[in-house]
Amino acid sequence: MLTEQEINTYQSQGYLLIRDFLDSSHIDACRQQAMSILESQSSESASVFSSIDQTRTSDDYFLDSGDKIRCFFEEDASIQDDPFRSINKIGHALHDLDPVFEKMSYSRDLFAIATQIGLSIPTIVQSQVIFKQPRIGGKVMPHQDSTFLYTDPQSCTGFWMALEDANVHNGCLMGIPGSHRSGLANYRFVRTKDGLSVTFEGSVPHWDVSEMVTLEAKKGDLVLLDGSFVHMSHENRSPNSRWAYILHMIDGQYNWDERNWLQRPPDMSFRRMVDVI
Repeated sequence: MLTEQEINTYQSQGYLLIRDFLDSSHIDACRQQAMSILESQSSESASVFSSIDQTRTSDDYFLDSGDKIRCFFEEDASIQDDPFRSINKIGHALHDLDPVFEKMSYSRDLFAIATQIGLSIPTIVQSQVIFKQPRIGGKVMPHQDSTFLYTDPQSCTGFWMALEDANVHNGCLMGIPGSHRSGLANYRFVRTKDGLSVTFEGSVPHWDVSEMVTLEAKKGDLVLLDGSFVHMSHENRSPNSRWAYILHMIDGQYNWDERNWLQRPPDMSFRRMVDVI
């Protein structure tokens, strides 16, 4: 359970670092399962993911991944070289389709934290394993998560769990404290009217990156991120990877915007945490 001081810190800063949230058994299980998923990946269906220009790399393989488990590779690598060293991420329905990640995602601890920070009906909409590979791990530009995962009112919340140490050398999170208090920029990542592609709408926001602080995390730590909190990460040019498991939750009492890039078919709706745990 969070303390009153921790809740106040999250509300005022837009993020909160919780030490030692995961134990080694959970971390090992996630890492082993991620490798098993990658071993079953077919090179014929591989897709590249770019955090710099997501409209360019958002193909059908990406757009149809809201109810599937799919692998995406770094721009600077090729699956033919070594899939275990070129993977960018695995997403986006690990929490509903894989038993190991399902058990970790629908935990009483996460449910308790989600309700404490204001989510009346915590509902997981997206899950990802991010690898941030040595030497080639790409830069993630400054952004707000609600730009991509939108509800009205806004309720998107990130639960970023370190599966390895994340520091300034291997591309840890960085963010602007208190930036969420300015609200969501007039900028949305949405599907086009035909639903076959995506685009950014609105005015491109410009944030002062000099205000960024490093959010270094140790293996097992959890970082909470408000959906309007401005954050980023630099490329990883170190010899060490930076694995993380990330969940995005919304408040289930609010409607999921039909223009969000991530959509599911009617027979696989988002599950409320309380119905699973």
